[in-house]
Parts: sequence; C-alpha cells; structure tokens
Amino acid sequence: MAMAAFVIALLVTALLGMPVIRFLKKLKFGQKILEDGPTWHMKKQYTPTMGGILFIAGLLCALAVCLPAIRQQGDWKPVILFVFSLVFGLIGMIDDYTKIKKKQNQGLTPLQKLLLQIAAAALFVTILRTMGHLTGQVYVPFLDVTFTFAWWIYLPCAIFVIVGTVNAVNLTDGIDGLAASVTAVVAAFFTALFLQLGGGQDATAAFSAGLLGSLLGFLLYNKNPARVFMGDTGSLFLGGAVCGMAFACDLPLILVPVGLIYIVETLSDIIQVTYFKLTHGKRIFKMAPLHHHFEMCGWSEKKIVFVFSAITAVMCVISYFGVQPFLA
Repeated sequence: MAMAAFVIALLVTALLGMPVIRFLKKLKFGQKILEDGPTWHMKKQYTPTMGGILFIAGLLCALAVCLPAIRQQGDWKPVILFVFSLVFGLIGMIDDYTKIKKKQNQGLTPLQKLLLQIAAAALFVTILRTMGHLTGQVYVPFLDVTFTFAWWIYLPCAIFVIVGTVNAVNLTDGIDGLAASVTAVVAAFFTALFLQLGGGQDATAAFSAGLLGSLLGFLLYNKNPARVFMGDTGSLFLGGAVCGMAFACDLPLILVPVGLIYIVETLSDIIQVTYFKLTHGKRIFKMAPLHHHFEMCGWSEKKIVFVFSAITAVMCVISYFGVQPFLA
C-alpha cells in the first residue's frame, strides 16, 4: 500500500505541476518578497505561490486510491492525518490569499493564526486520544525511558509542540526547495518507522509514503530556481503532517532529533531578535533565520538545501536506531 501511495502521489503531483503553475500565474497569485530579506531574492518577485496545493492534491489522490485497503484494515489514521494537515493548510491558504489581496507580505495577524492553530491542535490530539491512539505516555528516544502524564498536562504540552513545530516548518520555507527537501527526508523516516511497527500501521505508512512521493514531485518545480513556491498553504500543511506522523506513532519527542533543522532555524530567529533588542541593534547572525545567514556567507541555495537535507538524513538514521527498543 505504501509503495502504491508513493508512486501515485509522485505521478499526480508531477503531472499537475505545469497546469497548476499556469493557473496560478493567470490568477496573478505572485509572491511578494520582503524588502528586508536578501536583496537577490527580489528577482523572485511574483513567482507563483500557493503551490502547496500541488502536493496536497497528489497526496489526496494517493489516499483516495488506497481507501479500500485502508477501510479493509480498519485503520483510519491516514485519513485523520490528512484532514489534520489540511486544516493547517487551509489556515495557510487564507493567509496566502490575504497577502495576495492586500498585495503585501502580511496576511492573517499572528494572533489569528495562533488561535486557529491551537484549536486545530487541540482537536487533533483529543481525537487521537478518544480513538485510543495516544496513551498519555511519552517515550524518550535513546534513553528507553517512558513517562506517564495526566491528560490535563499532556494536552497543553502536545498543543505547544504541534503549534511550535508547524511554525518552525513554516520558517524553514525561506529558499527554493528547502522545506520540501527536509520534510521529504522526514517523511521517508516515518515511512520506515510505520512499516516496521506493522500491526495495522501499514495504512498509516501510506500517508507518509504518499507525502514523500508528492514532495518529490513538487521539487521538480520548487527546486532552485523555483517555478512555484509552496506558500503558507504548503508549509503549514507540511508542519501539520510532520506533527501528525509523530503523534500517530505515539512518539512526539522524536520530533526533536528528526526535526533538528526546523528547531535550529527557529532558534536562530529567536536568538537574533532577542540579541538585537537587548543590544539595541547588534546581530549574532548576518541574517536570520539560519539559511539566510549562510546565504550572506556566500553559500548557494542548492548547497544550503543539500547540507540541511543531509543533516536531517543523518539525524533520521540515528533516530531510527534510537527508537528500536520502542519498536521491539
């Protein structure tokens, strides 16, 4: 099932690419580039955005084809994961559309996005718990230790992790192909994880494999030089998908090692802003988040994508062995 989902998602996304890009251009859904970003990014002005609908459509088609097998197994987690991710994607779509309509880089207010994300995260975690997929136990990778938390503690912590991760993935989407490449590696990791878990997790593996295939199809158009951007539509969807997969296998803490790039990108931004305010204008990085710092150091976008993806791949391999006692 996972292989079928992968192939279908890859083909659908690849085939839809050019028609969707032409459609977005016709609607004049161009990306507005921030003036305080790297100056050479201005040449990307008006590149079509909201391209995340490409890999969302690819994944949807893959799951639709696999639906009879999913129904037969009786494991509806792939559908729950897609709907959860789609809710975040819709939040991003509203944000993207608002930016385009206002012809600026500010869409929904930070508070509006935060409240919508908290509501989505709370609903998702509650559904998983009601269906018996969340135990309230938190497994610590590498240490083989498990802690049990009361629901009133687990729920707000889970919401914090989900909202934080979703926005970290969103922040990583700053140069051509970066968020898609890093998340493709993470999707491959979870596919291997779900397949090893077995026992009904084969259906869930269809979601992660389909996500991997759709992202590879999307990278045909999003790699440098990008012909389309995923927009918040895509990056928030991916953030929801990454969180969803971690909670679906009841391993939320695995997000720390496999999502190291997301975390470092976010921390670099927080450190930069905090230091700037405390020192009244001084900076630690040449520009934040971290991928822009390396750009300012002379790294090409392709090199940054390769290095960040390679680091993610190494962390995923290490993490895979770090959770073997849990999988046993």
